[in-house]
Amino acid sequence: MFAKPVLGRTTADTEGDVVVLLIGMRINHFWAVHQWLPVMLAMFRMLAELARDSDRGLLGRVLLTASPRTYYVVQYWESKDKLYAYAAAPDTLHHKVWGTVNGKERAGKVRGHVGIWHEAYVVPEGSYESVYGDMPAFGLAAAHGQVPVERRGRSARDRFAHRSDNPPG
Repeated sequence: MFAKPVLGRTTADTEGDVVVLLIGMRINHFWAVHQWLPVMLAMFRMLAELARDSDRGLLGRVLLTASPRTYYVVQYWESKDKLYAYAAAPDTLHHKVWGTVNGKERAGKVRGHVGIWHEAYVVPEGSYESVYGDMPAFGLAAAHGQVPVERRGRSARDRFAHRSDNPPG
């Protein structure tokens, strides 16, 4: 199913801080499928787990490929506390997978066949803006909703200046 574009210029209907997690993997040795395929499958299973339980706090995500070796997910979270809670909760797949990875590292069984990484950001209100032209909800707009650009300002300067406690007009 393909999302229909929303005609015209829109922006994300975001209020307050934005929590962004970039998380991914790099295949260092293509021939070591037994090492990197479980990591890739675990990534998809964790996303499915989060999709089944919206209370965990994942608002949206975009899967991306940086190269034939590097895959990552841009995730938008409700709060950094919800992100921390998911990462540490003993009932999640993340907890189980991370325990397995740490165990392999301690046992010297990790041989550099696959790299894993993440970067997390809390972006304060007034430090982000977005514009979409003839696009379905994507990225930040898919996570927080999409509104006509006029609701936040026609220029990037206006959208950066938008404050949830002081809406225009």
